[in-house]
Amino acid sequence: MDRTERFYKIEQLIRFRGCVDRDTLLAELGVSLATLKRDLEYLRDRMDAPIVWDPFDRGYKLQPQAGDLAQTQHQLPGVWFSEREIHALLTMHQLIQGLDEGGVLARHLQPMLDKLHGLLGDGQRDAGELLKRVRIVSVARRPVSSQWFELFGDALVRRLQVRMQYRTRGREATTWRTVSPQRLTHYRSTWYLDAWCHTKEQLLRFALDAVQQAQVLDLRAKDIALKKVEAALDAGYGIFAGSKPQWATLVFSATAARWVSQEQWHPQQKSQWLDDGSYQLEVPYTNQTELVMDLLRHSGEVRVIAPASLAQAVISQLRLGLKAQK
Repeated sequence: MDRTERFYKIEQLIRFRGCVDRDTLLAELGVSLATLKRDLEYLRDRMDAPIVWDPFDRGYKLQPQAGDLAQTQHQLPGVWFSEREIHALLTMHQLIQGLDEGGVLARHLQPMLDKLHGLLGDGQRDAGELLKRVRIVSVARRPVSSQWFELFGDALVRRLQVRMQYRTRGREATTWRTVSPQRLTHYRSTWYLDAWCHTKEQLLRFALDAVQQAQVLDLRAKDIALKKVEAALDAGYGIFAGSKPQWATLVFSATAARWVSQEQWHPQQKSQWLDDGSYQLEVPYTNQTELVMDLLRHSGEVRVIAPASLAQAVISQLRLGLKAQK
């Protein structure tokens, strides 16, 4: 029985029996007298449990408060975790920090983190050591201003529209858009906003690091069913949106197949092993840009079987790369 389970056990025993002597608590909990004293002290000081020693009945009771029974006045928090679960949550917090460029999420989660540390009690040193041993490495990170993350997060929760100035990378054009936020997506070390664009009258995906200016409007956001958002924005390969994908057929060499066969390139991908040990992978895409980039990582180990336009795009990029090295 771990520490948090003992806390519940102590309060339940006293609540249901009215008065519990020391020997009964020691036997039920299976702990030493010193441990029992520490647990009772923690319950009184940290959890405000009105547990008192009754010298007449020679046992522990819940002290009545404000003219009523303590049993109806005090309860331990409704959500409790074992020490193992708390360690897992602390690890999750560290993972969030690794994804959280501006520290926005970590800052808002700090009160919960402090409580988790408090619940660990004597194990806080172990928790601190655990956090040091979780390392997140983000390559080519594109930082997002905490100002924009909080603004869009707030608009998303309150279901309000946002007016923003947005820079489109491909065209290097800056435009003003009015959008209704639908979802925040973290992908490859940066954040994206999935939103209904009132300017274009369609669902679009925006990179938060490309936002120049923004303000929340006092206008109700247009609500789009999540399934419709997923159908419009998640059908393509990678972060590029689109609802009418075409399929790429790729064949990886036996050498690369060992690793690629364990990867998920797309939730709807199709795959099969070929007789010569190579690996055939079919993935949908709506924009070939990111797919070409990932295929170039496997240069020499992958063949594009179809469509021909994708194969030509890969060849063109390889030629440009060779030309740049001359």
